[in-house]
Amino acid sequence: MKSRIVSVNRSEHKGIRKQPLVKGFLTVEQGLEGDAHAGSWHRQISLLAQESIDKMAGKGLALQPGDFAENLTTEGIELLTLPVGTHLRIGVEIRLEVTQIGKECHLACEIRQLVGDCVMPREGIFARVLQGGEIQAGDPIAVEPKEMPQ
Repeated sequence: MKSRIVSVNRSEHKGIRKQPLVKGFLTVEQGLEGDAHAGSWHRQISLLAQESIDKMAGKGLALQPGDFAENLTTEGIELLTLPVGTHLRIGVEIRLEVTQIGKECHLACEIRQLVGDCVMPREGIFARVLQGGEIQAGDPIAVEPKEMPQ
């Protein structure tokens, strides 16, 4: 299976589920246009694997991409194995840099209240936008090979 973007998700407020978009635009050093988490900081974009969502759905929950407030739902890439500093390429032009693995979940989180658990703090990752562009479901995502010193 090729690694790809399953869904691009956005919300205007923090701590709530995000809604899937047909397409979005990632802005350098900001994040997803119109998203509450966009800004000049290290967690501009959040990513969560569809495989993580499927594990939670296996507990009898009806879940969809964006329910854990992730900006990008991915498939076929082991996000948890990526060390901080890893560069990801999405499509032809977008480049992200992994800045954080997991996070502390706040108690007022709508997701935790509705679902009873939130997988994002354990299995989600965060990144900053190095090179922006248009993004949509189906775009390929891959780890960029490390440049060899000359």
